[in-house]
Amino acid sequence: MHDLSHGDDAAAVNDLRSAVMRLGRRLKHQRVDESLSPTEMSVLGTLARCGQATPGELARREHVQPPSMTRIVALLEAKGLVTLEPHPDDRRQKVVRQTEEAEAMLEESRRKRNAFLAGLAAELTEEEWAKLRAAAPVLEKLAHL
Repeated sequence: MHDLSHGDDAAAVNDLRSAVMRLGRRLKHQRVDESLSPTEMSVLGTLARCGQATPGELARREHVQPPSMTRIVALLEAKGLVTLEPHPDDRRQKVVRQTEEAEAMLEESRRKRNAFLAGLAAELTEEEWAKLRAAAPVLEKLAHL
């Protein structure tokens, strides 16, 4: 494991945090459906990755309290973006799945955000772009640690 107490490393961590937060804010503004909160979009993204989940599982993955997730799921269901189905093994539970409408919306959102990032990347030099391509897997790893 790398020791980050060195001054240059601490500065790099600070710069990385700042850059990721600014870029994240800019990406959040590239939303397709302004009526959805960032948390609702995140829940749909989680469902896109895992296929289905109980509200309790979604609450853990999204780091929110179960009652909050129950409200989020109800809002998404009312908007026609998720369905609730009986759990195959536990009749007391429900399973949340995204609808085709949610899939299409997420795909459009990805397309819009990718186009935004591609436009930014077009301003980079070839050397900067190569560094960014090399850094992408490392950033992905950090996102999931």
